Amino acid sequence: MKKFSFATIAIATVIAASSASAADLPLPVAPAPVYTPAVVRYNWTGFYIGGNVGGAWVQGEDVTDSLFGVNFNNGSNNGTFIGGGTVGFNYQYNNFVFGVEGDFDWAANNNNSGNGILVPTVGTLQVSNNDTWITTVAARFGAAFDRWLVYGKAGGGWVGSDSFTVTNLTTGNSFTGSNNNTDGGWLVGGGVEWAFAGNWSAKIEYDYLGLNSRSFTTTGAIAGIPAGDTFSTGNLNVQMVKFGINYKFGWDAPVAARY
Repeated sequence: MKKFSFATIAIATVIAASSASAADLPLPVAPAPVYTPAVVRYNWTGFYIGGNVGGAWVQGEDVTDSLFGVNFNNGSNNGTFIGGGTVGFNYQYNNFVFGVEGDFDWAANNNNSGNGILVPTVGTLQVSNNDTWITTVAARFGAAFDRWLVYGKAGGGWVGSDSFTVTNLTTGNSFTGSNNNTDGGWLVGGGVEWAFAGNWSAKIEYDYLGLNSRSFTTTGAIAGIPAGDTFSTGNLNVQMVKFGINYKFGWDAPVAARY
């Protein structure tokens, strides 16, 4: 009986000591939350202006004479220097960028004369037609990767041209005429732009401008050409490669990435 009592007291003492030790231990503390800053990216939203330089190549500018059935090769693939200005607006949502952009470029094309064609009883005829400026207006859409923007363009454009000039190289006589000195059409293109410092960005871009045909009809016998003769171009197109620098106004706050 005494052994049982001693054993009972010993067990009770151990349990009490264990409970007291457990009470002295600190309570478990939940780990502090780890703060992960939001990923921020360059903000492409805003109005911008800029300048560009590059080259343009005209195809399909051969002129056909309906009366004599001859073709004046007027410099197909004829390249020229272009340069001008840009204005536009971008809006960025997450990684997507949408906007509109307009360009105006002068074309240094001042010697686009075709080959002289010998027409019996008339003489050797030459046709010249020079493109003087190119302007485009297009929607712009793309994907932004922080300071890099890959984009496409779709819209329309116009080319300002001098009037057709037909010269009879045999007699030295010439005449000029045109139904319309502005030729319009559709535009597609694309490029890559890099925001390299603050609100400054640089881009390289390719554009394809498909134009309508142009024609004019003589109203009187000039330079050996009878009245009613029609000169017309085929399906024109202009391909352009441009290098540009833009400056963006406003919306300097970075964009938080959304996942």
